[in-house]
Amino acid sequence: MAALKYAGLEDTDSEEELPPGWEERTTKDGWVYYANHLEEKTQWEHPKSGKRKRVAGGLPYGWEQETDESGQVYFVDHINKRTTYLDPRLAFTVEDNPVKPTTRQKYDGNSTAMEILQGRDLSGKVAIITGANSGIGFETAKSLALHGAYVILACRNMSRGNDAVQRILTEWHKAKVEAMTLDLASLHSVQHFAEAFKSKNVPLHILICNAAIFGAPWCLTEDDLESTFQVNHLGHFYLVQLLEDVLRHSSPARVVVVSSESHRFTEIKDNNGKLDFSLLSPSKKEYWAMLAYNRSKLCNILFSNELNRRLAPHGVTSNAVHPGNMMYSSLHRSWWVYTLLFTLARPFTKSM
Repeated sequence: MAALKYAGLEDTDSEEELPPGWEERTTKDGWVYYANHLEEKTQWEHPKSGKRKRVAGGLPYGWEQETDESGQVYFVDHINKRTTYLDPRLAFTVEDNPVKPTTRQKYDGNSTAMEILQGRDLSGKVAIITGANSGIGFETAKSLALHGAYVILACRNMSRGNDAVQRILTEWHKAKVEAMTLDLASLHSVQHFAEAFKSKNVPLHILICNAAIFGAPWCLTEDDLESTFQVNHLGHFYLVQLLEDVLRHSSPARVVVVSSESHRFTEIKDNNGKLDFSLLSPSKKEYWAMLAYNRSKLCNILFSNELNRRLAPHGVTSNAVHPGNMMYSSLHRSWWVYTLLFTLARPFTKSM
């Protein structure tokens, strides 16, 4: 009881009544979550009952969802001509009882980024995510921001980056998010981004190298390198080198490199077992989009492993991650054949 009193949970009679400082909210797709205004954190479970809930249907007839100037969602009742920040769907919630895994594996292919971070307070943490305006990068950025981190969306297209920032602020108007220009196809842009970030004089606890291109036709960057190799690997390699000192001073810190299982289906050595540099940035005659992608992902893993070996003693860890086979995102946009393939496979793949 002492613990309950300390947490402010003994003041209510019903287990469904929220303790002081808590507010019940919903996501756009109908999941209920709880905001603690005192600690400025969110969680999926009810703070007293521990239950998870979701709404049973859409908005009632005559209701419409809008967003105010500060980015907060509110609801308009056109029939009774009134507005409220309380979601009317909360009157029609049902309990959601996810089956907990019985194996030692805590997360599986159905886990979401929000579930991974559930209960974590990332206040005071600073994160950079490349390619964060869509797909995996956006979901990761949103989840980190909603759990209190200051998140920088490093994007090539600032219009899309700012749009992504606004979408996150719509979820939580107090989120600390910002978009900055980073074009991995330009080493000058990478250098400029690193200098701009360092000028903020903030730490860097999480660097997620997520941006990538797939199925792109052969072309050279302004640095005279094949674009898939530079965007997927070399640009990130250079970015980490430029920010390594900030990562060290911010320890414990981590680098996460988003790779792919497709790294297994290629080779970057010649017949004598030595590294063949011509395979990394091939000529137009030697280029095949799928192989170029696979090689860049192999480089990601080799880089991450070596980075971890060098920096782990200084409090900076590095991990390479495989996000899932045929993850449906905008990665396939470069060629209509891949778009068709991904569309056909979408019912059988993991969604965002």
